[in-house]
Amino acid sequence: MKVLLADAHPLVLAGLRAILEADGSIEVVGEATHASELMPLITQAEPDTVLMGTHLPGGDALTSVDRILAAHPSVNVVMLANDADPATIQAAFRHGACGVILKAIDPRDLPAAMRQAVDKTAFHASGLPALSETASAEDAGLTTRELEIVGAVASGHSNREIARELWISEPTVKFHLTNAYRKIGVSNRTEAARWALERGLQRTPPDTAEDRKP
Repeated sequence: MKVLLADAHPLVLAGLRAILEADGSIEVVGEATHASELMPLITQAEPDTVLMGTHLPGGDALTSVDRILAAHPSVNVVMLANDADPATIQAAFRHGACGVILKAIDPRDLPAAMRQAVDKTAFHASGLPALSETASAEDAGLTTRELEIVGAVASGHSNREIARELWISEPTVKFHLTNAYRKIGVSNRTEAARWALERGLQRTPPDTAEDRKP
């Protein structure tokens, strides 16, 4: 993956570069600290992914997303957000970002979060205020387990991680997801993640092995 970084703070850029390049499968091909630098750098460096902060000097970040995708539709744009403001995250997706990653993410998880966003297997955001589990399940017709798994998908968890944390098999996770897709009217993991994100439902499955210890 060839990544162009964009953030107002050089220290943040240096940290992102170090984390991503240490992964071994990601190459940082450029850095921008101002919105005006984005388009020339994309043309010059030809990244396949842009990881950019939501507050970039010289222009509105969402306008920058529009310009990037209009000129380079094959480029993936992942937003790096300071906090889990639902309006900011939802706006990023509406403008075409393929993922949103919070700056509070564990640095060790950043490369995987980038890959999942680019592969469109998850929308990355966490910490949004959750709706009432009971009310949400009733509104969508989801069982508590289905809602739990869809929320975990929106938080970026793989089926394997969900299965391990909930002490169930991966086929059981897939079974619940298939039922959830049908109930909420979506056809794939990405759409389910968007549905959960729009309702502030992403979360870490609570029923972990640690919880089961006496």
